Order: sequence, then C-alpha cells, then structure tokens
Amino acid sequence: MARILGVEIPDNKKVKIALRYIYGIGDARAMEIVKNTGIDGEKRVKELTEEELGRITSFIQKNYKIEGDLRQEIAQNIRRLIDINCYRGIRHKLSLPVRGQRTRTNARTRKGPRKTVGVIRDKAARKALRQKLKEEKQQ
Repeated sequence: MARILGVEIPDNKKVKIALRYIYGIGDARAMEIVKNTGIDGEKRVKELTEEELGRITSFIQKNYKIEGDLRQEIAQNIRRLIDINCYRGIRHKLSLPVRGQRTRTNARTRKGPRKTVGVIRDKAARKALRQKLKEEKQQ
C-alpha cells in the first residue's frame, strides 16, 4: 500500500479513487489534484513512481488542510459555536439536528436510540422494575 501524508491508500485502485481515502479529499478535490499534478487518474496506485507520489504529496500539503489539522479545525469551530451560545451551538450541545431538520419523527441518527417512556403493561415486568428500583434506593 502506498502512503501519502501518513494515510495508507489502496494499491489496486485508480489514483482518482484512492485519493478519496484521505480525510478532507473527496471526488472534486481528487480530480483537481490529478489534473494539477499531471498524473493520469486512470492509473493504478501501484503503477505510480516515487516522483509522482512526491508530486501528489507536495501539492496536497501546499493547497489543502487534511486529516488531523482538518479534524482539529472542525472541532474548534463547533467548540466556538457552543461557547458563544448561539442556536447552532445549543443544538450541538444537546445532540440534536443542527441544520433545521424535523425532530418530532426521525432524527434517530443524531438523537440515538429511542428511550421508551410510559406504562409497563406486563405485571411481571412491572414487579421486577419495582424490585430493581427498591434495591437501588437502599444502596
């Protein structure tokens, strides 16, 4: 496997696809990198020379923020929103959707699994729950 800026990219994939394995590089940026470095995007990573890998690495370092630096910047941006207590920051703090999506239904990815609130109809389950709560009180 070839290594670009500390990230292992798969050898058997085309360069334009393999570059997407780097955090911060998607389809458009991968195509831009291939075009600006003069490397054929249809070429497999294992067919690249050391000089071509060096060109890709230097181009990425000069023009883009990737991996750890990018993750750190995003985390700082979110922290700033939370600190200034704006609407988006509050939504981040409460783990709710930030971009205006509905929350009455759906939003399960952001909110997590459902927490059922209500009546337990099964007598045995109700008795077991009461017993468990009583034991927790005594401790």
